[in-house]
Amino acid sequence: MTRKPNILIVQADQLTALCLTAYGKPFALTPNIDKIAAQGTVFANTYCNSPVCGPSRAGMMTGRIPSNVGVFDNAGEFLSSEPTFAHYLRALGYQTTLCGKMHFVGPDQLHGFERRLTTDIYPSDYGWTADWSQIEEEYSPSRMSLHSVVEAGLCDRSLQIDYDEHVANTARQEIFDLARSSDKRPFLLHVSFTHPHNPFVTTKEFWDLYDHQKIVMPEVSHIPYEGRDPWSQRYYMTIRQDEFDITDEQLRSARHAYFAMTSYFDKLVGDLVDVLKTTNQMDNTYVFVISDHGDMIGERGMWFKFNPFEGSVRVPMIGMGPRLSSGHVEPALTTLADLLPTFVDIATDGKPGPYAGPIDGRSLFDLPDANSSDDIVFFEYCGEGVHAPALMCRQKHIKYICCGDDPEMMFNLDADPNEQVNLATDPEYATTLAEMRGYIGNRWDEPDLKKRVISSQKNRLFVQDAMKQGIFPSWDYTPPFDASRAYVRGAIDPNTTATKARRRFPFVPTTSPQKPRGG
Repeated sequence: MTRKPNILIVQADQLTALCLTAYGKPFALTPNIDKIAAQGTVFANTYCNSPVCGPSRAGMMTGRIPSNVGVFDNAGEFLSSEPTFAHYLRALGYQTTLCGKMHFVGPDQLHGFERRLTTDIYPSDYGWTADWSQIEEEYSPSRMSLHSVVEAGLCDRSLQIDYDEHVANTARQEIFDLARSSDKRPFLLHVSFTHPHNPFVTTKEFWDLYDHQKIVMPEVSHIPYEGRDPWSQRYYMTIRQDEFDITDEQLRSARHAYFAMTSYFDKLVGDLVDVLKTTNQMDNTYVFVISDHGDMIGERGMWFKFNPFEGSVRVPMIGMGPRLSSGHVEPALTTLADLLPTFVDIATDGKPGPYAGPIDGRSLFDLPDANSSDDIVFFEYCGEGVHAPALMCRQKHIKYICCGDDPEMMFNLDADPNEQVNLATDPEYATTLAEMRGYIGNRWDEPDLKKRVISSQKNRLFVQDAMKQGIFPSWDYTPPFDASRAYVRGAIDPNTTATKARRRFPFVPTTSPQKPRGG
């Protein structure tokens, strides 16, 4: 019987699709990702389901719009009862392993993964809860600022390099261990890095890949505060953008560092693929390269995520494997929520059974025609910088955004990819505007969602404050390590030579001595 294919997911943090050669923006040097794109399929129009880490990843893992599983912001608790793709594949006979960042909030730090190999880089408690009652002064619970931009440049070492090198080394070891394991179940291995998330600092090795003077600058120049839409104005204050006037040189340095950090991530991708090849697992493994959300990297004078524009919400999704066409660019609209049904599709060879509950995604092997009315995707934002749910959808080339009392925004991304002309005020688009409103109204009950978000915020803010009184209970994950079972140990491995032989890859069977003792 043919063995089910393995699945390797390699995830970046805050990598926009709009700096990659595979997406027609050859700003970052990514030879390894380019090879995967050439040998596999580029999903050309992929969106995160929320442009912030925790909700995006919860939506990705459950195949749901994040608010449907109650994860509204970066401190939204992800309930253990929500089925994830790790649960589904485990039920289908896979061993499931997480290595790296996932930003789970709450006491469950596994969510269906059988094993987790590293701790996380961000907190698992409610400390980053958004607070929509704070309307006099916009703020970010994580206290983001433009220090990441004005201080961008070279480093010898950083916290993010510390973390990603640990994740990379652990993941490479895991692929070797899977190859020589007696457990013959197929694997799903999710390796999640923190590059190229700000702060924008990198080592000389990757900085020097680029000519500083030739760094591509933003296509849309800085839009002053007064000329921005209300959401963008609030976001301006949320990240304390009023503290600095970014110079052209600071802008160039920040983008230079971001592209170099992307090249570093690309190297990590290539290292993992190389181990798959070394261990002869490549031909039966799907590889997906994704990110949780994007980064504006100075477009419109904006930075990071938390906003509805393409740099923030468009993400790479590139896959190669047995059923993915080589060199194909798929134009249909997709989101990260499509990964769960895709993985189930892979695990069942295209014959998925009923799901435990509703899902919002659809298999990447069963997408609608790009010209069909079914070519529509939905995404949202319920975190800091807004005071009501921000609800968004794209159908074919039309993208629509609404957020409480803010003026609606609607863009034709074919004619206006940089989102400069708001068609929501154009009478010629009144019919289209009404249609987009209808799609949003059918997908969300906005008043009820707002009530749920505010109730959740109040509960979590109270609980977090109460937990600070006395001994604070940590939910942060500590990977188990039993030294008594590592390497060579006398009580369980009396034969040192045989123990070492079993860890050799490829394995070389022990041969009988040419001269038996006592012969």
